[in-house]
Amino acid sequence: MPATLHEHALFAGGPVMGGVHRLEAGVESHAHDFLEIAVIGPGRGRHVTSQGEHPVRQGQVIVLRPGAWHGFAGCEDLVVANCCLSAQALRGELAPLYDLAMPRRMLWTDPVASGRHGVSVIAVDPAAAREAIAEIGLLEGDLRADRGRPGRVLGRLVTVLGILADGRAAERGEPGPVVHPAVAATVARLEAAPAHSWRLEELARAVNLDPAYLGRLFRRYVGLTPLDFLARLRAERAATLLAHSALPAARVGAAVGWDDPTYFARRFRALVGLTPTEYRRRSRSAAPARQPAGKNDQMSATLDEVAHPAKGAS
Repeated sequence: MPATLHEHALFAGGPVMGGVHRLEAGVESHAHDFLEIAVIGPGRGRHVTSQGEHPVRQGQVIVLRPGAWHGFAGCEDLVVANCCLSAQALRGELAPLYDLAMPRRMLWTDPVASGRHGVSVIAVDPAAAREAIAEIGLLEGDLRADRGRPGRVLGRLVTVLGILADGRAAERGEPGPVVHPAVAATVARLEAAPAHSWRLEELARAVNLDPAYLGRLFRRYVGLTPLDFLARLRAERAATLLAHSALPAARVGAAVGWDDPTYFARRFRALVGLTPTEYRRRSRSAAPARQPAGKNDQMSATLDEVAHPAKGAS
């Protein structure tokens, strides 16, 4: 059965992980409880998601929100560079990325759009993809260094995002303006208490706006209504609980704000592409993590466990 890749096993000591991988077969479908950016380089293969299988091409950038799942099939010398971000850090030390238009669009807005199940695929200029892959290779070296290089690691992350932003801007035009303060405040409020029974009127009152106007602002900057964004947050938190706790599925739903088990199962499947039971079964298939000699060694070992005979990528 496919596995779930776990933040607690991969992110000890820092908010970023990454590496460059060459696939010769494929990678079994698997889920994440962290955010992944996968930059596609040269080679051939197919990307597998809840939407089916689609050929990949150089210059594609695949972004997966926590709780999303994917895999690769039929790969022939396919280069995939992964830059993975801790979900906890995205709510903490990496949260300022949300204030920048292009990272917000790439990491938050696009993957949570309706029907995408937390997965987005965008295109950048192939030259930008090559440059981003090279930078992720340097990031991998920093992660493997005997002494920690947290400053360099964060610098590499910002550089990778900047390269991809420039590459995408060249293809699709400049990103939108900085997020509206009322939208940023509403996002922060929802992320701080996703289990609360939020109503649009309550959210609007907190930022002194008309509910309809807040809804329009939210759609402009986030691509979803506030309550649809809340549902995505709940699904991501539920995915983490399903992967890391023994709570019955009904209690997981209640813990994130969906008290009705049937409704929870229906919403989770719509947002993640798997039922809660299926998602938990996939996460339980992962072998217990061994204490690694180095952080990036653990990442490589875990990826190998979900890959076919060749080395895999998440």
